[in-house]
Amino acid sequence: MNEMNWHAVAPEILLLALACAVTLVDLFVKDARRRPTYWLTMLGLAGVAGLHLGYFNAGQAGYAMQRLVVSDQFGHLLAFFATVAAAVTLIYGQHYAASREILKGELFSLALFSLLGINIMMSGNHLLVIYLGLEVMTLSLYAMVALRRDNLLATEAAMKYFVLGALSSGFLLYGLSMVYGATGSLSLPEIFQIVAAGELNKQVMAFGLVFIVAGLAFKLGAVPFHMWVPDVYHGAPTVATLFIASAPKLAAFAICMRLLVEGLLGAAVDWQMMLVVLAVASLVLGNLAAIAQTNLKRMLAYSTIAQIGFVLLGLSCGVVGATTQSTGYSAAMFYMVTYVFTTLGTFGMIMLLAREGHEADTLASFAGLNRRSPLLAAMMAIFMFSLAGLPPTVGFYAKLVVLQALVATGDTFYLGLAIAAVMLSLIGAFYYLRVVKLMYFDEPQDSTPLPVGGDARAVMVVNGLAVLVFGLLPGGLMNWCAQAVLNAVST
Repeated sequence: MNEMNWHAVAPEILLLALACAVTLVDLFVKDARRRPTYWLTMLGLAGVAGLHLGYFNAGQAGYAMQRLVVSDQFGHLLAFFATVAAAVTLIYGQHYAASREILKGELFSLALFSLLGINIMMSGNHLLVIYLGLEVMTLSLYAMVALRRDNLLATEAAMKYFVLGALSSGFLLYGLSMVYGATGSLSLPEIFQIVAAGELNKQVMAFGLVFIVAGLAFKLGAVPFHMWVPDVYHGAPTVATLFIASAPKLAAFAICMRLLVEGLLGAAVDWQMMLVVLAVASLVLGNLAAIAQTNLKRMLAYSTIAQIGFVLLGLSCGVVGATTQSTGYSAAMFYMVTYVFTTLGTFGMIMLLAREGHEADTLASFAGLNRRSPLLAAMMAIFMFSLAGLPPTVGFYAKLVVLQALVATGDTFYLGLAIAAVMLSLIGAFYYLRVVKLMYFDEPQDSTPLPVGGDARAVMVVNGLAVLVFGLLPGGLMNWCAQAVLNAVST
């Protein structure tokens, strides 16, 4: 690896400068729609995304900041998708935020600082750097959820998120401190070598892994650390809900890979079964609880829990016996990335249908949508089919590659897990297809026109087509994920 310094962290430096510039520029903006702030943010995010994509295509890997930070294809690819997700969230949320008087500089600043934390987490090569990025991200998200200070639901959601988030961060930090106590190092490459050589205190490491997995499970929203997800998704302003449901999920997956695979792969026998238990519990509770929901945001929250179950199944089958197969990790990465694509569309649709004084977050709000807007109904149907895992959408292929990774292990236990995952997905298909039935076969409760902005409508169409095209032609994105994972594991 080449030793690099400032060049390797150029995207993070640009993002920090952008966040500070947006905060200062907005002080002088008089436009109620915050157009200068909005366009400065969009241009800056385009630059950050371009840098990450350029670094990924260059294929270079290196260290920065005295090897505290790693610049590799894995981090840059996930950071690229996280940046795109942040930009799409702000595009969808512009009209929604304006109608609820939260379209202010704080929304853009908090989104950028949260994205900065996400970038730091994804490039962390040291336990303290990863934790620093985590805190930068979560503190910004707490404030974003609480932007509607006069709304009881939002205030309650922010308080729950803050208290439970602080508890999970404490779990993770305590686990990291125990890993340091067991290995005597905070550097991930050094921890990997020490664990592989067996030169550690195994009892302390086992306890540390329990706390680390618990902290990671909270950030992902896996059962039994899921209790915050439905309440926060429901109570937060939908623009904040979408932000929480997209880019931070990619960051949580990134630190799972950094900590468990790049640092603690030698202890896989200890953490794999924990992930399996979390995965099965998430699939069961997520799918069953979602059936009973009438609020679409809560339904999608439980859907998220179930989808995370598939990601954890992919992560859990990366090591079988003494053999490491990266297909499980690349399948999990592909699943997470494509899930974020679909999530952007579903919560974005809720914001597009909302208007002043009305949240379009109930199932009844989507009744007869095809008569009001055939285009938006078609896009929402694509997203629902993808979440249900129906061809030819990308959700089908994402589930397929995870199931293939489980079957490819040749282990009877993982084959049983694959069968269970398929059966539980069939149960989950009910509540997704229920939304499609409402849009196309029920009478609309509201026949008012839908004033959707041109930019949001265009992005929604691109979003829906991406979910469809990546389902028909998944090879390119899958190869990117496989390449990024191999690069991360080999370094």
